[in-house]
Amino acid sequence: MQTTGRGQADTMDPITIGAAISGATAAFNTIKQMCAAGRDLESCINDVSRWMKCASDIDQAVKQSQNPPLFKKIMSGDSIEATALNAFAAKKRLEAQRQELKTFLNMTYGPQAWADLIQLEGRIRRERQEMIYKQQEMRQKLIEIIWAVVLGTATAAALLAILWMATR
Repeated sequence: MQTTGRGQADTMDPITIGAAISGATAAFNTIKQMCAAGRDLESCINDVSRWMKCASDIDQAVKQSQNPPLFKKIMSGDSIEATALNAFAAKKRLEAQRQELKTFLNMTYGPQAWADLIQLEGRIRRERQEMIYKQQEMRQKLIEIIWAVVLGTATAAALLAILWMATR
């Protein structure tokens, strides 16, 4: 997978999903350490944001693995299953981290901290959905259209060549 920036990707593959879960785990561990050391949630906001971005990327990978692009279905049959399995495992790991983070924040800062975090997560997901994932979908559709045109042109050229040879 080629990335165009932090967390931005053209398509999700097993390596990228692994990188996203590693990033989420690192951010999660930093959040736990900072909160355990008595830091307030606001001082952890960059790490929380990084964790949420990775979680959003993994959720997108799960969506993509459930409905892979046509070109990917045709050209890489086995990697679709690997991507789906990696995305599923990463999603389950994130669910466990989310539950642990919820428990930790509720015990440390009260239930309002978790509600604030969920509100922040929703905003981050919406922003990423609008900005990054829509661009990815448009890019993928453009690639599919280009391939369809190329294949259609090649097929038409082959048929014309056959007709031309048959009429000679």
